[in-house]
Amino acid sequence: MRIVFMGTPDFAVPSLEALVARGDTVAGVFTQPDKPKGRGKKLTPPPVKVAAQAHGIPVYQPRRIRKDGVEDLRALAPDLCVTAAFGQILSQEILDIPRLGTINVHASLLPRHRGSAPIAWGILQGDRQAGITTMFTDKGIDTGDMLLSSAVDILPGETCGELTERLSRLGAQVLLDTLAALEAGTLTRTPQNEADMTYDPMLTKEMGVLDWSRPARELVQRIHGLNPWPGAVTGSPEGILKLWRAQAEPDLQGRPGQVLTASPKEGLVIAAGEGAVRILQLQAPGGKQLAAADYLRGHPAQVGEIWPAATLHHPTEE
Repeated sequence: MRIVFMGTPDFAVPSLEALVARGDTVAGVFTQPDKPKGRGKKLTPPPVKVAAQAHGIPVYQPRRIRKDGVEDLRALAPDLCVTAAFGQILSQEILDIPRLGTINVHASLLPRHRGSAPIAWGILQGDRQAGITTMFTDKGIDTGDMLLSSAVDILPGETCGELTERLSRLGAQVLLDTLAALEAGTLTRTPQNEADMTYDPMLTKEMGVLDWSRPARELVQRIHGLNPWPGAVTGSPEGILKLWRAQAEPDLQGRPGQVLTASPKEGLVIAAGEGAVRILQLQAPGGKQLAAADYLRGHPAQVGEIWPAATLHHPTEE
């Protein structure tokens, strides 16, 4: 088949690579424009662009594909479009161009977790399973008919970044199975049950500010669900800290935000509204990510002190 691929982040790269390995003609790749990143604000290409260029595939980066990419897509004359975390909404005019339609690789078990950050929201909400669903795209946001799906268990302590990597590989396999069924004429469409639908908003930096009055389990889900972006943050006597890994200690109690233990041997434990949170990995302003024991060797904390909520500014920027 002659396919146009649309995707942007690392999650989408295995799906693009799978199409190339399958032997399809990938006529072009649409991805988001390069963006400034890091302290130096260096213009950085999306991972999908880098992968496409490595295969000599033409790359298109319209700011709004529904406005700036229609004619380019029409000129490529695709049989099928495949999308995976592209990051732009497709108009009906775009959807009408490929003769076989557009198949999306979505990182949730639809109709649950529609939206742009399904993996993070699954962890944030304490789901036990995550997965991939392929679907025919329509004008709605992740509302099209479902095709194939595959589920995996969310592992204890797994971060959004780690789960995203696993699901990116699973997504490529489900895509291959979907295309094989499409070619064999055995692919069936299943309308989504709107009664089971959930839609999740975009992640924001404000979501990372930890409220120590919340239950420990909820705080740990937030720390892992927002790793790597935007990161969970707390105030401390040394300033704002990013917390990257943690575990709940339901049997420990104290005032919310109170340091219960703080030594390389006993670890760093902060009381929550219910239970306490054992910090396993954190990052000081301008520093590197460290295990809590290593952090405490250079940054002593006092048992009994109260860690306040952070401001809305993060210690490091993307």
